[in-house]
Amino acid sequence: MIRFILRRLLWLVPTIVLVTFLVYWAVRVGWNPLASYLKANPRASKKKQAQYIQANGLYPGFTGIIRGYREWMWGFLRGPAHWSRSIKGGEVWPLLRYSIFNTLRLAGIAAVLGIGLGIGLGILASSRPGGWLDTAINSTAFFVGAVPPFVSGVVLQLVFAVSLGWLPPVGVYPPGHQGFDLVLMLKHLILPVTAVMIQTVAQYCRYMRASVLEVASSDYLRTARAKGISERRVLFHHSVRNAMIPIVTVIALDIGALIGGLIITENIFGYPGVGLYFVRAANDGDFPKLMPFMVMIVISVLVFNLIADVSYAYLDPRIRLD
Repeated sequence: MIRFILRRLLWLVPTIVLVTFLVYWAVRVGWNPLASYLKANPRASKKKQAQYIQANGLYPGFTGIIRGYREWMWGFLRGPAHWSRSIKGGEVWPLLRYSIFNTLRLAGIAAVLGIGLGIGLGILASSRPGGWLDTAINSTAFFVGAVPPFVSGVVLQLVFAVSLGWLPPVGVYPPGHQGFDLVLMLKHLILPVTAVMIQTVAQYCRYMRASVLEVASSDYLRTARAKGISERRVLFHHSVRNAMIPIVTVIALDIGALIGGLIITENIFGYPGVGLYFVRAANDGDFPKLMPFMVMIVISVLVFNLIADVSYAYLDPRIRLD
């Protein structure tokens, strides 16, 4: 197992370097950081422009991009104290940290509840394939999963916030609120978490049902039943464990994407997470705010892919030989 993990780690470092360089190049070309800076600061002097170029490594040509990436990445790795300031003059890390914590809170709760409930319903549906419970669960998951998050989010707001007035429609706290209030924060989380969970539960319910049914006719399950092992033990000890192997891939990719931000959901609910952070930074063309966010997302996705590989090896030891 240790050798398997080390091999994956050896590939992780050059992959991070390559992908983050491509992201740096794309942001440099796609947003034109100097033009965005001048748009936000039309009266900036030549000296201020030169300082901005130097601070962000905005050198001309392809060799300039390579040099700029090297300088930017070194500053990024040294920590937020060495990051350049936003084009509007503010520090990047405090706002990014606040946005990350908010998204982790929202995505974490939605992922744990949504994935757990979805997998549980998928196992329940697959236990009696073709029965009324299987039909009801699968049909509901198919219908609910077809509803896009911008529709479910607006409907939840209209019903529970506007019509009934039970829950707050937007934000983490009411305007002007100061201090930490767990109950109030959870009330603001209910609607966005539900909007994310709707898709997550439907997705994993159908994935898990299909995966369990796929392994249901395997030889090792027939052998287990022939030995007199109870159907409950066959389902949970043999079927579910092997059925989880493809599900692990989806979970790892989904968690990486959730950390990247729930752009639609966060914008609908005015939730100050990294999705809302990215939209505002992209609209401003704010290079110093965009790059740390983009690199963190790339690293999180690659790390969760590594976690998926290690999980494969745990669930099926034969994969370690690949």
